[in-house]
Amino acid sequence: MAFLTLTRKIRFFPTLQQERILWDLSEKCRLLYNFALAERLQNWESNRARPSEERTYINYTKQQNDLPAIKAKHPEYAWVYSKVLQMVLRRLDGDYKSFFARYKRGDYHVNPPRFKGKNYFTTLCYNQSGFRIDTENKSIRFSHNHPSGVELLFSLPWLPKFKGKVKQVEILKDTRNRWFVAIISDEEVPFYVDNGFYQAIDLGIINLVTAVNIHGKFIQIQNRRPDKYWRKKIREVQSRRDHCRKFSNKWHRYSTRLRKMQQKLANQLRDFQHKISKHVVENTRANTIIIGALKIEEMATKKNLKTNHSRNSAQKTLNHSIQNTGFMGRFAEFLTYKAKKVGKKVTRIDEAYTTQTCCICGKIRHRRLSERRIHCDCGTTLDRDQNAAVNIMIRFLSQKPPVNGELSQNFLNSLHRNTALHCIPSLVDSMKTPVTTSE
Repeated sequence: MAFLTLTRKIRFFPTLQQERILWDLSEKCRLLYNFALAERLQNWESNRARPSEERTYINYTKQQNDLPAIKAKHPEYAWVYSKVLQMVLRRLDGDYKSFFARYKRGDYHVNPPRFKGKNYFTTLCYNQSGFRIDTENKSIRFSHNHPSGVELLFSLPWLPKFKGKVKQVEILKDTRNRWFVAIISDEEVPFYVDNGFYQAIDLGIINLVTAVNIHGKFIQIQNRRPDKYWRKKIREVQSRRDHCRKFSNKWHRYSTRLRKMQQKLANQLRDFQHKISKHVVENTRANTIIIGALKIEEMATKKNLKTNHSRNSAQKTLNHSIQNTGFMGRFAEFLTYKAKKVGKKVTRIDEAYTTQTCCICGKIRHRRLSERRIHCDCGTTLDRDQNAAVNIMIRFLSQKPPVNGELSQNFLNSLHRNTALHCIPSLVDSMKTPVTTSE
């Protein structure tokens, strides 16, 4: 059996006393993060003028070894469970590694780690130890050394039966002051077996899923856009709040209303993505699902090469749809873990020029975002997203040894069958053109 790491987020309701303790523990973690970040910044300032071979940088191991000395000098840091403090330093180290990795890839607009401000709740991460889960009584207990002596014992409304080992538990709080525990555990899943059935999916904004299987049958699922409904309402509340004196009672009322709207929008988007990804995985015989390797940052920052400016209003709308909803990358992740959970696999391949390339003759022509149908010189008339899905499937099949050409040809021939024609009436005229493979 293979293993899959899953995270379950469960809400709990602490007492006022427990809330104060959680805030005290979080404050110590926030200060430790800021002090460790300041130490790294000072270390960089002292090293930047030296030659590269003479520089000595601070890493996670050094800062972790300094924790006993910090506790001896400031005993209040001993209130926090030792693993939690170590995970704070590990999170800072991970933030730096992510920053440098993105910078080396050419993303020069990425921001380095920043200091955490006052009233920022730092997630308390208990890794491997420091917690005890009672599945019978549906409760969880956390270790701490706070002088109040109040137990951090919380009852959970629901608690699943964990098939694998619980690796980590986190205590977090959202913008609406709701408390959650995130339980990360390993779960056994069946091994992947290639059964010879494949399904290619083109992810989009208008159509969230445009899929074609190995038999040439299509399915399209229109994207639900609750952000369009909430966008006007959110802007209106933001405008009213901006006209209030900051931190006044009226300003706080509008801020609370704004957070609720944003939370509802996020919940509706996430709920729709969970349902559609589950539907796609469970309603296909294909054990291999192929999607494009999404490059969200490049899609949202495309520039006009001639003027070096953002393209037109359509491009700006595309950027808003990609960045503000965040649905494409998240949906791909939902699809990946749900497929692995049932023994299937999601494969990512390069999707460059899959929209501009005609899937029948292979001719490449630049097309605007407003062109929703492809009209090729070879006679092919096809929906833009369906054409991209076919190209993704062809690109995947052409890479499969040893009968790559035969697989691609069989797939293209299946597009001529009556079952596929019923799905796409616009293909009737293009079927007069002989099928050719661009190899």
